[in-house]
Amino acid sequence: MKSSSMNTHMGNISIDNEVIAQYAGSVATECFGIVGMAGVMKSGFVNLLKKDTMTRGITVSLTPGNKLVIDFHVIVSYGVNIPTVADNLISSVRYRVEEFTGLEIEKINIFVEGVKVID
Repeated sequence: MKSSSMNTHMGNISIDNEVIAQYAGSVATECFGIVGMAGVMKSGFVNLLKKDTMTRGITVSLTPGNKLVIDFHVIVSYGVNIPTVADNLISSVRYRVEEFTGLEIEKINIFVEGVKVID
């Protein structure tokens, strides 16, 4: 079990990286232009993940300086401006995850794995 931890005046708080990934994924799917998380298979194929498995498209790690690094593998809507969607995703996730966990985010990496036409 990998987790992020911090020391406070009342003791040690440990947050499992899976919890951070679930929260970050729910924030990301609320962003305009994001269809969902992408699961990249070993064969190179990409598939859209359902809500209950979206954390497979997100990687959370902790730097030696106790800061978070979050990688997103996403599928975006057809016709959106990808840099604008990425900027919106980064700012939303940074604000809400830092507020939720109390940990600082050092870097958010976004990998656009596909585009989907929305009906």
